[in-house]
Amino acid sequence: MPGKNLAGPKADALDLGAVFRALADEHRRSVLTQLATDRGDNERGCNSFDLPISKQTQTHHFRVLREAGLIDEIDYGNRKGVRLRRADIEKRFPGLLALLEAEPPGAAAPR
Repeated sequence: MPGKNLAGPKADALDLGAVFRALADEHRRSVLTQLATDRGDNERGCNSFDLPISKQTQTHHFRVLREAGLIDEIDYGNRKGVRLRRADIEKRFPGLLALLEAEPPGAAAPR
C-alpha cells in the first residue's frame, strides 16, 4: 500500500534560518547526518535511528525536519518512513550536506 507523502516547503522556499534551527538540535542533526551518508537516499523507518528519546519526542523532531524542508515523511498508517531531500538541499544550500558528513563521528550523536 503506498503511503501518504507529508510534504514540507517547496525547494525554492527553503529558509536558511529554519534549516539552521532544525540542525541546532543534536538529535535532529544526528538523523540528518545518518541520512546524508546514505548515498542511495533510501527511505528509512523513523524507529531505525536508535534515538534515546520517547516516541512523542521523535515525532516532534521529524516534524521539525520536515517543516524545514530537509526530509520527506511518508505515512503508511501504522508506521512512517523518512527520506532525505538531497537534490533540493544541494540546489538551495550547496555544500551543507558535505559539512554534515564531514562532522567527526559521534559529534552529532545524542548524549
